[in-house]
Amino acid sequence: MARPNAVFVCGSCGGETLKWQGQCPLCGAWNSLEQRSATRPRTAAPASAVSLAAAGARSDATTRFGSGHAELDRVLGGGVVPGSVILLGGDPGIGKSTLLLQVAAQVAATRAVLYASGEESVAQVSLRAQRLALSAEALGLVAETDLQAILALAAERRAALLVIDSIQTVQAATAGAAAGAVSQLRECTAELVRFAKTSGTAVVIVGHVTKEGTIAGPRMLEHLVDTVLYFESEAGSRYRIVRATKNRFGAANELGFFAMTTAGLKEVKNPAAIFLSRAPQPAPGSIVTVARDGGRPLLIELQALVDRMRFGAPRRIAQGLDANRLAMLLAVVNRHAGLSLQEHDVFVNVVGGIQIGETASDLPVLIALASTLNSRALAPELVAFGEIGLTGEVRPVAYGDERLREARAQGFRVAVVPRDNAPRKPPEGLTVLGVSGVAEALEAAFAARGA
Repeated sequence: MARPNAVFVCGSCGGETLKWQGQCPLCGAWNSLEQRSATRPRTAAPASAVSLAAAGARSDATTRFGSGHAELDRVLGGGVVPGSVILLGGDPGIGKSTLLLQVAAQVAATRAVLYASGEESVAQVSLRAQRLALSAEALGLVAETDLQAILALAAERRAALLVIDSIQTVQAATAGAAAGAVSQLRECTAELVRFAKTSGTAVVIVGHVTKEGTIAGPRMLEHLVDTVLYFESEAGSRYRIVRATKNRFGAANELGFFAMTTAGLKEVKNPAAIFLSRAPQPAPGSIVTVARDGGRPLLIELQALVDRMRFGAPRRIAQGLDANRLAMLLAVVNRHAGLSLQEHDVFVNVVGGIQIGETASDLPVLIALASTLNSRALAPELVAFGEIGLTGEVRPVAYGDERLREARAQGFRVAVVPRDNAPRKPPEGLTVLGVSGVAEALEAAFAARGA
């Protein structure tokens, strides 16, 4: 019998070579090549095609089920899709295991669920469940790192939901490498995807993140799964944000808000409460804008501070905004509104630690800069949004009506917006001031307070 061919696989990057070398020729890692069999026999079922009409009938019969958390269901696109694979990443200690244990307990009330932990014992998981006051007798717990044993148990229990905590701890015998190696991550994830698609079990995978904030392992893991979620939080904050960076069954970049409490993660149904904790008295340089992150409008406070430069070059520091766009806005306000900040240090901050990537924050930033420069506080019930062009015009932004409705729902009474975003019939109780230029916008903003 002919001897099977062998290849050498790098444990760092997963690259393959035909002969052993001290250094991987692809990633440059030393002593990382391991010998593997080039042929991996696998029993394959005969392929069969299904008509599009039959596939549509099957998809109609496949209904989502709730996770027990409306915010998480919103991020997922309306709930968990049977047979889908979800990858959840986040910093250590941010609450990934806590959230998934709460979800597993909620789903276990109506469906079979298996929670497989490779980092904790069954007793440790049970202690956390007691601390969170979770009583799910039907929830199956297993402390196992052998992937085949986990999948066999999930198939035996006919689990509707399988939680793997975490993918870096499980290993498949076919990969022939230590747990956490690139080849193991790739093989285990591919096996979980095959199991989910053939059995209809929804699989949630917990993934560790690197110091850069990305999920550890090859980028191919994110391509294999259906949905990629990131758990985000500012240092020292009890609020958590779940962001969907990829979703085959819903909108990407959708956001879900949670608060960490002694009883676990609780939903934040009104995210404006996070970003609108303003000072008791109106202060110069503070204004509220309506940003759209994901599929929902968010009312966020912007703060600006202008200080006379004492030495060196003036500083332009933006937290939560693009610093290059701030420099452009300073040039526009100098040219078209007569506000010279060339000899001032400029600081702009987005309260709450969220990142604003859209241009609707241009107008409120300029109003806040004028407010702090002139030491004139704005009206507390004022809200503004709009894009600024290089010629000083105020350009419209998308979803203007939705932003205005959200502002009125939060109790704001005056809005300075681009003229093209001003509706013919504004929401009841909201005065909408449409402006077309920077100078006109500043005049309208200060007039709202009677200054």
